[in-house]
Amino acid sequence: MDTFQFKEMTLTWLEGGTTFLDGGAMFGVVPKPVWQRKYPFNEKNQIELPTDPILIQYQGMNLLIDAGIGNNKFSDKQKKIFGVERDSEIVESLAELGLTVEDIDMVLMTHMHFDHATGLTVPTEDGGFTSVFKNATIYVQEVEWNEMRHPNIRSKSTYWAYNWEPIATQVKTYKDQVEVIPGIRMVHTGGHSEGHSVIILEQEGDVMIHMADLMPTHAHQNPLWVLAYDDYPMTSIFKKEELLKKGYEQNYSFFFYHDAYYRVIQWDNEGKEKVKVLERGRAPYLSLN
Repeated sequence: MDTFQFKEMTLTWLEGGTTFLDGGAMFGVVPKPVWQRKYPFNEKNQIELPTDPILIQYQGMNLLIDAGIGNNKFSDKQKKIFGVERDSEIVESLAELGLTVEDIDMVLMTHMHFDHATGLTVPTEDGGFTSVFKNATIYVQEVEWNEMRHPNIRSKSTYWAYNWEPIATQVKTYKDQVEVIPGIRMVHTGGHSEGHSVIILEQEGDVMIHMADLMPTHAHQNPLWVLAYDDYPMTSIFKKEELLKKGYEQNYSFFFYHDAYYRVIQWDNEGKEKVKVLERGRAPYLSLN
């Protein structure tokens, strides 16, 4: 597992599983001859996208950003469609740290798409599902939570009942933003989904920002490179442009859930050169050129 120390906060990337999604969908209208120079693809035109939850240990608390893809939740057909190469190993990852799922105090959900939320629940012997993080408060933006429970003709393909029904009593919603504990904020952005949020860590004037699926990988740094999966792509573009500009000017570090190559990147003031990086320790399936 990869670990990054941000002053008094310890960030650890748990093994949350791996998907391979269509590269064209992940880069939207960007032509393949352009995006392929930034991120490798396989013979099916799919790119590697880990789904690794980020554990934040701070002030005696254990907070988790997103939940991975879970275990034994996908049919063979779904595994083929979503390119699922590996299920979550959250229990094993936590055990290496001397923790269990019962030790998680909060789960901060950037949004509720299947590749972020399927690890929230687990099948039971009687054919039902139960919450994985039973002692945690689960934060979800209000609009996102409402759509999760009442998906439309488009979103029903990613908002699944067995990912929300078992955790309904644990969920706490917010509107514009919420400071879950001092120094850790969730901020509503919209874009990728109407209720999508980013997560901002701040200590002593220094900032780390998790852009979630506004910038799922380092290759999506260009504000115009947004996903075909985005419900509101122009919102994604404007919000990403705003956050990146502020981040460059104020020396933010950016950290990732989906990137197969980098965990953390800090760019220079113009966003051109990498000043600081933490590379992913697990070898990717495809080498970065």
